[in-house]
Amino acid sequence: MYWPLMENTITFKDRLKMAKFVMTTGRFTNGPEVRKFEKQWSEWLGVNHSLYVSSGSTANSLIIESVKEYYGLENGDKVLVPATTWMTNVAPVIQAGLQPIFCDINLRNFSFDVDELQYVADQHPDIKAVFVTHLIGLSAPLETIRSILPDALILEDVCESHGVQGPRGEKRGSDSIASSFSFYFGHHMTTIEGGMVCTNNTELYELMRLKRSHGMAREGSPGFFQEYTKANPDIDPAFLFMTDGFNFRNHEICAVLGQAQLKRLDKNIEIRRENYQYFYDTLLYPSLSNYMIPEYQIFNSSFSFPIIPIGGNVKLLKTMLRNNGIEYRPIISGNLLRHPAFKKYSLCTGREKSNVDYLHENGVYVGNSQFVKKEQIDKLKTIMEEVSG
Repeated sequence: MYWPLMENTITFKDRLKMAKFVMTTGRFTNGPEVRKFEKQWSEWLGVNHSLYVSSGSTANSLIIESVKEYYGLENGDKVLVPATTWMTNVAPVIQAGLQPIFCDINLRNFSFDVDELQYVADQHPDIKAVFVTHLIGLSAPLETIRSILPDALILEDVCESHGVQGPRGEKRGSDSIASSFSFYFGHHMTTIEGGMVCTNNTELYELMRLKRSHGMAREGSPGFFQEYTKANPDIDPAFLFMTDGFNFRNHEICAVLGQAQLKRLDKNIEIRRENYQYFYDTLLYPSLSNYMIPEYQIFNSSFSFPIIPIGGNVKLLKTMLRNNGIEYRPIISGNLLRHPAFKKYSLCTGREKSNVDYLHENGVYVGNSQFVKKEQIDKLKTIMEEVSG
Protein backbone atom coordinates (compact mmCIF):
# COMPACT_ATOMS: atom_id res chain seq x y z
CA MET A 1 0.00 0.00 0.00
CA TYR A 2 1.27 3.45 -0.94
CA TRP A 3 -0.50 6.31 0.84
CA PRO A 4 0.81 9.68 -0.36
CA LEU A 5 0.11 13.00 1.35
CA MET A 6 -1.99 13.98 -1.67
CA GLU A 7 -2.87 12.65 -5.09
CA ASN A 8 -3.33 14.55 -8.33
CA THR A 9 -6.64 16.43 -8.34
CA ILE A 10 -6.31 17.63 -11.94
CA THR A 11 -8.68 15.50 -14.01
CA PHE A 12 -8.63 14.78 -17.72
CA LYS A 13 -11.61 17.13 -18.16
CA ASP A 14 -9.62 19.86 -16.38
CA ARG A 15 -6.80 19.35 -18.86
CA LEU A 16 -9.21 19.53 -21.80
CA LYS A 17 -10.63 22.81 -20.52
CA MET A 18 -7.16 24.31 -20.21
CA ALA A 19 -6.15 22.98 -23.62
CA LYS A 20 -9.27 24.38 -25.28
CA PHE A 21 -8.65 27.72 -23.62
CA VAL A 22 -5.03 27.82 -24.75
CA MET A 23 -6.01 27.05 -28.34
CA THR A 24 -8.79 29.62 -28.53
CA THR A 25 -7.50 32.70 -26.72
CA GLY A 26 -5.04 35.45 -27.48
CA ARG A 27 -4.65 36.56 -23.86
CA PHE A 28 -2.83 34.65 -21.13
CA THR A 29 -1.93 37.34 -18.60
CA ASN A 30 -4.25 38.47 -15.80
CA GLY A 31 -7.60 39.18 -17.48
CA PRO A 32 -11.28 38.19 -17.71
CA GLU A 33 -10.84 34.56 -16.60
CA VAL A 34 -9.02 35.73 -13.47
CA ARG A 35 -11.86 38.15 -12.69
CA LYS A 36 -14.42 35.40 -13.30
CA PHE A 37 -12.61 33.07 -10.89
CA GLU A 38 -12.40 35.85 -8.28
CA LYS A 39 -16.15 36.46 -8.55
CA GLN A 40 -16.95 32.77 -8.22
CA TRP A 41 -14.68 32.45 -5.19
CA SER A 42 -16.25 35.50 -3.49
CA GLU A 43 -19.70 33.99 -3.98
CA TRP A 44 -18.56 30.61 -2.63
CA LEU A 45 -16.91 32.13 0.47
CA GLY A 46 -19.48 34.85 1.06
CA VAL A 47 -17.28 37.95 0.84
CA ASN A 48 -17.42 41.18 -1.11
CA HIS A 49 -14.00 41.00 -2.75
CA SER A 50 -11.36 38.44 -3.75
CA LEU A 51 -8.00 38.81 -5.49
CA TYR A 52 -6.30 35.93 -7.27
CA VAL A 53 -2.54 35.95 -6.64
CA SER A 54 0.51 33.82 -7.40
CA SER A 55 0.46 31.72 -4.18
CA GLY A 56 -0.88 31.47 -0.65
CA SER A 57 2.45 32.84 0.52
CA THR A 58 2.22 35.99 -1.59
CA ALA A 59 -1.38 36.29 -0.42
CA ASN A 60 -0.09 36.59 3.14
CA SER A 61 2.53 39.15 2.11
CA LEU A 62 -0.07 41.20 0.26
CA ILE A 63 -2.34 41.20 3.32
CA ILE A 64 0.38 42.28 5.76
CA GLU A 65 1.80 45.03 3.54
CA SER A 66 -1.64 46.39 2.68
CA VAL A 67 -2.98 46.27 6.24
CA LYS A 68 0.16 48.03 7.49
CA GLU A 69 -0.37 50.88 5.03
CA TYR A 70 -4.16 51.12 5.27
CA TYR A 71 -4.34 51.07 9.07
CA GLY A 72 -1.20 53.13 9.60
CA LEU A 73 0.84 50.52 11.45
CA GLU A 74 4.42 51.57 12.16
CA ASN A 75 7.68 49.65 12.14
CA GLY A 76 7.99 47.71 15.36
CA ASP A 77 4.24 47.36 15.94
CA LYS A 78 3.32 43.95 17.33
CA VAL A 79 1.53 41.15 15.49
CA LEU A 80 0.49 38.05 17.43
CA VAL A 81 1.20 34.70 15.73
CA PRO A 82 0.99 31.06 16.89
CA ALA A 83 4.25 29.22 17.53
CA THR A 84 3.08 26.48 15.15
CA THR A 85 2.18 27.79 11.72
CA TRP A 86 3.63 28.06 8.24
CA MET A 87 6.73 30.21 8.14
CA THR A 88 4.99 32.22 5.42
CA ASN A 89 2.63 33.58 8.08
CA VAL A 90 5.53 34.96 10.10
CA ALA A 91 8.04 35.98 7.40
CA PRO A 92 5.76 38.71 5.93
CA VAL A 93 5.36 40.23 9.41
CA ILE A 94 9.15 40.48 9.78
CA GLN A 95 9.68 41.63 6.19
CA ALA A 96 7.17 44.44 6.73
CA GLY A 97 9.17 45.73 9.70
CA LEU A 98 6.59 44.56 12.26
CA GLN A 99 7.35 42.55 15.40
CA PRO A 100 5.99 39.00 15.71
CA ILE A 101 4.87 37.95 19.20
CA PHE A 102 4.72 34.16 19.52
CA CYS A 103 2.03 32.46 21.60
CA ASP A 104 1.89 28.81 22.67
CA ILE A 105 -0.67 26.54 21.02
CA ASN A 106 -3.17 24.03 22.36
CA LEU A 107 -3.12 20.35 21.43
CA ARG A 108 -6.83 20.13 20.57
CA ASN A 109 -7.03 22.28 17.43
CA PHE A 110 -3.40 23.55 17.26
CA SER A 111 -4.40 27.21 17.45
CA PHE A 112 -3.60 29.65 20.28
CA ASP A 113 -3.80 28.23 23.80
CA VAL A 114 -6.52 30.36 25.42
CA ASP A 115 -4.82 30.64 28.84
CA GLU A 116 -1.55 31.62 27.23
CA LEU A 117 -3.37 34.03 24.94
CA GLN A 118 -4.60 35.92 27.99
CA TYR A 119 -1.07 35.91 29.43
CA VAL A 120 0.34 37.32 26.19
CA ALA A 121 -2.38 39.98 26.07
CA ASP A 122 -1.46 41.05 29.60
CA GLN A 123 2.24 41.17 28.76
CA HIS A 124 1.70 42.95 25.43
CA PRO A 125 -1.41 45.17 25.68
CA ASP A 126 -0.24 47.06 22.58
CA ILE A 127 -0.69 44.17 20.12
CA LYS A 128 -2.06 45.72 16.92
CA ALA A 129 -2.99 42.62 14.90
CA VAL A 130 -3.48 38.87 15.25
CA PHE A 131 -2.64 36.58 12.34
CA VAL A 132 -4.80 33.53 12.99
CA THR A 133 -4.05 30.20 11.30
CA HIS A 134 -6.83 27.64 10.82
CA LEU A 135 -4.44 24.69 10.85
CA ILE A 136 -4.90 21.39 8.97
CA GLY A 137 -8.63 21.90 8.48
CA LEU A 138 -9.60 22.78 12.06
CA SER A 139 -11.20 26.09 13.01
CA ALA A 140 -9.34 28.42 15.37
CA PRO A 141 -11.46 30.01 18.15
CA LEU A 142 -11.91 33.44 16.53
CA GLU A 143 -14.65 34.47 18.93
CA THR A 144 -12.43 33.88 21.98
CA ILE A 145 -9.49 35.63 20.34
CA ARG A 146 -11.67 38.67 19.69
CA SER A 147 -12.89 38.73 23.29
CA ILE A 148 -9.34 38.67 24.69
CA LEU A 149 -7.91 41.15 22.15
CA PRO A 150 -10.91 43.28 21.18
CA ASP A 151 -8.85 46.15 19.73
CA ALA A 152 -6.58 44.03 17.52
CA LEU A 153 -7.03 43.63 13.77
CA ILE A 154 -7.96 40.01 12.98
CA LEU A 155 -6.33 38.46 9.91
CA GLU A 156 -6.89 34.85 8.86
CA ASP A 157 -4.78 32.26 7.08
CA VAL A 158 -7.14 29.57 5.76
CA CYS A 159 -4.64 28.37 3.19
CA GLU A 160 -4.98 24.62 3.82
CA SER A 161 -8.48 24.60 5.34
CA HIS A 162 -10.82 25.64 2.52
CA GLY A 163 -14.42 25.60 3.72
CA VAL A 164 -13.76 25.09 7.44
CA GLN A 165 -16.59 26.70 9.37
CA GLY A 166 -17.08 28.39 12.71
CA PRO A 167 -19.57 27.31 15.40
CA ARG A 168 -22.49 29.01 13.62
CA GLY A 169 -21.68 27.40 10.28
CA GLU A 170 -20.01 30.50 8.78
CA LYS A 171 -17.03 29.87 6.54
CA ARG A 172 -13.75 30.96 8.08
CA GLY A 173 -12.12 33.72 6.09
CA SER A 174 -15.41 35.56 5.54
CA ASP A 175 -15.57 37.71 8.68
CA SER A 176 -12.21 39.36 9.34
CA ILE A 177 -10.13 42.24 8.04
CA ALA A 178 -8.63 39.98 5.36
CA SER A 179 -8.01 36.29 4.75
CA SER A 180 -5.79 34.12 2.57
CA PHE A 181 -6.23 30.80 0.77
CA SER A 182 -3.76 28.60 -1.10
CA PHE A 183 -4.32 26.55 -4.23
CA TYR A 184 -1.02 24.71 -4.07
CA PHE A 185 -0.93 21.21 -5.57
CA GLY A 186 -1.28 19.47 -2.18
CA HIS A 187 -4.36 21.38 -1.00
CA HIS A 188 -8.12 20.80 -1.26
CA MET A 189 -8.20 22.24 -4.77
CA THR A 190 -5.37 23.37 -6.95
CA THR A 191 -4.42 25.87 -9.62
CA ILE A 192 -0.93 24.27 -9.56
CA GLU A 193 0.37 27.38 -7.80
CA GLY A 194 -1.88 30.20 -6.70
CA GLY A 195 -3.76 31.80 -3.87
CA MET A 196 -6.60 34.15 -3.01
CA VAL A 197 -6.91 37.20 -0.78
CA CYS A 198 -10.40 38.05 0.50
CA THR A 199 -11.92 41.04 2.28
CA ASN A 200 -15.19 42.90 2.79
CA ASN A 201 -13.44 46.28 2.97
CA THR A 202 -13.66 47.95 -0.46
CA GLU A 203 -10.91 50.51 0.18
CA LEU A 204 -8.53 47.84 1.47
CA TYR A 205 -9.38 45.69 -1.56
CA GLU A 206 -8.55 48.57 -3.90
CA LEU A 207 -5.22 49.08 -2.17
CA MET A 208 -4.45 45.38 -2.51
CA ARG A 209 -5.38 45.52 -6.20
CA LEU A 210 -2.74 48.19 -6.68
CA LYS A 211 -0.08 46.44 -4.60
CA ARG A 212 -0.65 43.15 -6.45
CA SER A 213 0.52 44.88 -9.64
CA HIS A 214 3.44 47.16 -8.75
CA GLY A 215 1.20 49.83 -7.22
CA MET A 216 -0.06 50.94 -10.64
CA ALA A 217 -3.18 53.11 -10.72
CA ARG A 218 -4.59 51.39 -13.81
CA GLU A 219 -4.93 48.16 -11.84
CA GLY A 220 -7.63 49.74 -9.69
CA SER A 221 -11.36 49.52 -10.35
CA PRO A 222 -12.51 51.98 -13.07
CA GLY A 223 -14.00 54.50 -10.65
CA PHE A 224 -10.91 54.54 -8.48
CA PHE A 225 -8.65 54.77 -11.55
CA GLN A 226 -10.48 57.91 -12.66
CA GLU A 227 -9.96 59.46 -9.24
CA TYR A 228 -6.24 58.61 -9.29
CA THR A 229 -5.70 60.11 -12.75
CA LYS A 230 -7.76 63.21 -11.97
CA ALA A 231 -5.68 63.87 -8.86
CA ASN A 232 -2.39 63.44 -10.78
CA PRO A 233 -2.85 65.19 -14.16
CA ASP A 234 0.90 65.65 -14.71
CA ILE A 235 1.58 61.89 -14.86
CA ASP A 236 0.69 59.58 -17.75
CA PRO A 237 -2.07 57.30 -16.32
CA ALA A 238 -0.58 54.28 -18.12
CA PHE A 239 2.30 54.36 -15.62
CA LEU A 240 0.95 56.14 -12.57
CA PHE A 241 2.13 54.56 -9.31
CA MET A 242 -0.04 55.22 -6.26
CA THR A 243 1.84 53.03 -3.76
CA ASP A 244 4.71 50.58 -3.59
CA GLY A 245 3.89 47.07 -4.69
CA PHE A 246 4.83 43.71 -6.15
CA ASN A 247 4.11 41.47 -9.07
CA PHE A 248 1.84 38.97 -7.30
CA ARG A 249 -0.51 38.45 -10.25
CA ASN A 250 -1.60 35.08 -11.54
CA HIS A 251 -2.69 34.26 -15.10
CA GLU A 252 -5.62 33.11 -17.18
CA ILE A 253 -4.72 29.43 -17.62
CA CYS A 254 -4.56 28.78 -13.88
CA ALA A 255 -7.80 30.73 -13.40
CA VAL A 256 -9.54 28.40 -15.88
CA LEU A 257 -8.27 25.43 -13.87
CA GLY A 258 -9.45 27.08 -10.64
CA GLN A 259 -12.98 27.53 -11.99
CA ALA A 260 -13.15 23.83 -12.84
CA GLN A 261 -11.75 22.72 -9.50
CA LEU A 262 -14.08 24.97 -7.50
CA LYS A 263 -17.10 23.08 -8.84
CA ARG A 264 -15.93 19.95 -7.00
CA LEU A 265 -14.69 21.60 -3.81
CA ASP A 266 -17.79 21.17 -1.62
CA LYS A 267 -18.12 17.49 -2.53
CA ASN A 268 -14.45 16.86 -1.78
CA ILE A 269 -14.68 18.66 1.58
CA GLU A 270 -17.58 16.40 2.52
CA ILE A 271 -15.53 13.28 1.72
CA ARG A 272 -12.65 14.62 3.82
CA ARG A 273 -15.07 15.23 6.72
CA GLU A 274 -16.37 11.67 6.49
CA ASN A 275 -12.79 10.37 6.52
CA TYR A 276 -11.95 12.51 9.54
CA GLN A 277 -15.03 11.27 11.39
CA TYR A 278 -13.89 7.67 10.76
CA PHE A 279 -10.35 8.50 11.88
CA TYR A 280 -11.61 10.26 15.00
CA ASP A 281 -13.86 7.31 15.91
CA THR A 282 -10.85 5.03 15.44
CA LEU A 283 -8.89 6.99 18.05
CA LEU A 284 -11.63 6.27 20.61
CA TYR A 285 -10.71 2.57 20.67
CA PRO A 286 -9.27 1.54 24.09
CA SER A 287 -6.26 0.07 22.28
CA LEU A 288 -5.31 3.60 21.18
CA SER A 289 -5.50 5.27 24.59
CA ASN A 290 -1.78 6.12 24.28
CA TYR A 291 -2.58 8.73 21.63
CA MET A 292 -3.81 12.26 22.13
CA ILE A 293 -7.25 12.81 20.64
CA PRO A 294 -7.68 16.13 18.79
CA GLU A 295 -10.84 18.17 19.01
CA TYR A 296 -13.74 17.01 16.88
CA GLN A 297 -15.40 19.78 14.90
CA ILE A 298 -18.52 19.00 12.90
CA PHE A 299 -17.65 21.74 10.38
CA ASN A 300 -14.02 20.68 9.87
CA SER A 301 -12.39 20.69 6.45
CA SER A 302 -9.78 18.06 7.15
CA PHE A 303 -6.38 18.42 5.55
CA SER A 304 -4.70 15.54 7.39
CA PHE A 305 -4.87 13.10 10.30
CA PRO A 306 -2.79 14.35 13.28
CA ILE A 307 -1.14 11.61 15.35
CA ILE A 308 0.41 12.46 18.72
CA PRO A 309 1.69 9.51 20.79
CA ILE A 310 1.66 10.05 24.55
CA GLY A 311 4.94 9.31 26.27
CA GLY A 312 7.18 8.78 23.26
CA ASN A 313 7.29 6.10 20.57
CA VAL A 314 7.17 8.67 17.79
CA LYS A 315 10.40 7.27 16.29
CA LEU A 316 8.87 3.80 16.11
CA LEU A 317 5.68 5.28 14.65
CA LYS A 318 7.64 7.01 11.88
CA THR A 319 9.53 3.82 11.10
CA MET A 320 6.30 1.82 10.88
CA LEU A 321 4.68 4.42 8.63
CA ARG A 322 7.69 4.41 6.28
CA ASN A 323 7.81 0.63 6.19
CA ASN A 324 4.14 0.51 5.23
CA GLY A 325 4.37 3.09 2.44
CA ILE A 326 2.54 5.86 4.31
CA GLU A 327 3.91 9.36 3.83
CA TYR A 328 3.95 11.58 6.90
CA ARG A 329 5.08 15.03 7.93
CA PRO A 330 5.60 16.88 11.20
CA ILE A 331 2.54 18.89 12.18
CA ILE A 332 3.50 21.84 10.00
CA SER A 333 6.54 23.55 11.55
CA GLY A 334 6.44 22.01 14.99
CA ASN A 335 7.89 24.81 17.09
CA LEU A 336 8.91 27.54 14.65
CA LEU A 337 11.16 29.06 17.31
CA ARG A 338 13.45 26.04 17.13
CA HIS A 339 14.14 26.66 13.44
CA PRO A 340 17.31 28.59 12.54
CA ALA A 341 15.31 31.31 10.79
CA PHE A 342 13.53 32.33 14.01
CA LYS A 343 15.99 31.53 16.80
CA LYS A 344 16.41 35.17 17.78
CA TYR A 345 12.72 35.28 18.81
CA SER A 346 11.23 33.72 21.93
CA LEU A 347 7.93 32.30 23.11
CA CYS A 348 5.90 34.63 25.30
CA THR A 349 4.77 32.19 27.96
CA GLY A 350 4.08 31.84 31.66
CA ARG A 351 4.81 28.09 31.63
CA GLU A 352 7.91 26.03 32.19
CA LYS A 353 6.87 23.46 29.56
CA SER A 354 5.13 24.45 26.36
CA ASN A 355 2.59 22.56 24.31
CA VAL A 356 4.40 23.57 21.14
CA ASP A 357 7.56 21.74 22.20
CA TYR A 358 5.56 18.60 22.93
CA LEU A 359 4.01 18.87 19.47
CA HIS A 360 7.44 19.48 17.93
CA GLU A 361 8.88 16.33 19.49
CA ASN A 362 5.90 13.97 19.16
CA GLY A 363 3.46 15.13 16.47
CA VAL A 364 3.12 13.83 12.92
CA TYR A 365 0.33 13.76 10.39
CA VAL A 366 -0.62 11.59 7.44
CA GLY A 367 -2.57 12.93 4.50
CA ASN A 368 -6.33 13.06 4.26
CA SER A 369 -7.98 13.77 0.93
CA GLN A 370 -10.95 12.81 -1.18
CA PHE A 371 -8.90 9.83 -2.38
CA VAL A 372 -8.36 8.20 1.04
CA LYS A 373 -10.34 5.02 1.70
CA LYS A 374 -11.54 3.54 4.99
CA GLU A 375 -9.33 0.49 4.39
CA GLN A 376 -6.29 2.75 4.59
CA ILE A 377 -7.48 4.24 7.88
CA ASP A 378 -8.00 0.68 9.20
CA LYS A 379 -4.39 -0.09 8.28
CA LEU A 380 -3.28 3.06 10.07
CA LYS A 381 -5.16 1.93 13.17
CA THR A 382 -3.34 -1.42 13.09
CA ILE A 383 0.03 0.34 12.86
CA MET A 384 -0.83 2.67 15.73
CA GLU A 385 -1.89 -0.30 17.86
CA GLU A 386 1.43 -2.05 17.17
CA VAL A 387 3.33 1.07 18.17
CA SER A 388 1.31 1.26 21.41
CA GLY A 389 2.37 -2.29 22.22
